[in-house]
Amino acid sequence: MLAAMTQPSPVAVISPIDASVAHEYRPLGLDAARATVDRARLAQRVWKARPMADRVELCTKMLEHFAAKANGHATLISKMMGKPLAEAQGEARVMAGRVEALCRLAPEALADEPLPAKEGFHRFIRHEPVGVVLDIAAWNYPLLVPIGAVAGAVLAGDSVLIKHAPQTAACGAMIADAFAEAGALMAAPPPEGLVSDFMVSHETVGTILDERRVDQVAFTGSVRGGHEVFRAAARENFMNVGLELGGKDAALVLPDCDFEFTVANLVEGAFYNAGQSCCAIERIYVHAALYDRFVEAYLAEAKKLKLGNPLAAGTTLGPVVNADAAARVRAQVEAAVAAGATDLLAAHDFAVPDASPCYLAPAMLVDVDHTMAVMREETFGPAIGIMKVASEAEAVALANDSSFGLTASIWSTDDARVEAIAGQLEVGTVFQNRADFLDPELPWVGVKDSGSGVSLSHLGLRALTRPKSFHLRRREPAKADSP
Repeated sequence: MLAAMTQPSPVAVISPIDASVAHEYRPLGLDAARATVDRARLAQRVWKARPMADRVELCTKMLEHFAAKANGHATLISKMMGKPLAEAQGEARVMAGRVEALCRLAPEALADEPLPAKEGFHRFIRHEPVGVVLDIAAWNYPLLVPIGAVAGAVLAGDSVLIKHAPQTAACGAMIADAFAEAGALMAAPPPEGLVSDFMVSHETVGTILDERRVDQVAFTGSVRGGHEVFRAAARENFMNVGLELGGKDAALVLPDCDFEFTVANLVEGAFYNAGQSCCAIERIYVHAALYDRFVEAYLAEAKKLKLGNPLAAGTTLGPVVNADAAARVRAQVEAAVAAGATDLLAAHDFAVPDASPCYLAPAMLVDVDHTMAVMREETFGPAIGIMKVASEAEAVALANDSSFGLTASIWSTDDARVEAIAGQLEVGTVFQNRADFLDPELPWVGVKDSGSGVSLSHLGLRALTRPKSFHLRRREPAKADSP
């Protein structure tokens, strides 16, 4: 009882930029967490009866309120997790587009589905809200990661708790406050507690799950974290769990690619957000016919990266999120070099800042193979491995030689050829001449250790509901006997 009543101590968020305190928050204690979930439960019972027009209106107005504070939010995001300010500002704009897309999809995706007419029966499927959704969000895209589940839940008639990563603890409140401010100005305001910031400890999450207080969990994070959440959700429950986990995403570069376009996009795909994306390009397989030319051009393009303080104008590569992450990436690169790889960027002077241990010069590794961790384990940092392949078949085999299966990209101008190769790749999304991107109208799916379940698109919206079958047999009224 004492543990439940104890007020947790404040927690400081240490900036990877300069080791200063970027933000401070106080986690909810267990009693406060239970009360927050109870409010969410009551709110959902009211919200589920509200028409789709109200749900869309709330999400749309939320974006207006968020936009009014977007610049300040972007600066705080950069301070908390280190992405360049321009990228943080861009994330807010992409978030708006994602919510707008879900608002367009929701009316049709969540409408009742009539079945073909059958004499004497009325049959249809209704997508009913699941109840209270717990969204456990990652720090690397602190707006984009949670917003699919948050906006999707609101549109589906659910309430939602945003348990953000400690490194980006302020972001749950950014989103929840925007919903609250928007709702207060609606003609029929939503119930209090519909969208809640839910900064709690891992232990409190476990207790909330054990007590069967939520109905669905959406988790984005590591494979290890996904296993922990899945076990916790199953310990005392049979609840829906969506897992968006890691990736080791491959690019297949074919001889007929648009060469300059391909090089530029694959540098960005590997090093945007310092490579800290589940769908970042982490390995590139280049056909032997253009390997040497590709490596030369890729090196020249990568040297254009500007490493430095992410708040400074012109910076394109900031620090990684913390010292442990930096040490892990360094260890992977050093192990590869010790095993025979060559880092072609090692001799280039990137003037690595010494304001914190989180800054890393980018690494471009050649002479790599699949015995090296850098080609098999998730790097989640500014390092890329490039291999020469003799054929498309070899590229496909190597791309599939992974415990992950999030995305893969094929760089070619032969559309039929790309579709044939795409069918052989063991991933949830195949790109042609694009990478490191989520289209909100397409389902986001991981296979293998990249996760389970689906988000975004009409399928992601439906994943935040339960289908209910209506099988109604119509009986004709009995006819009175004729006199």
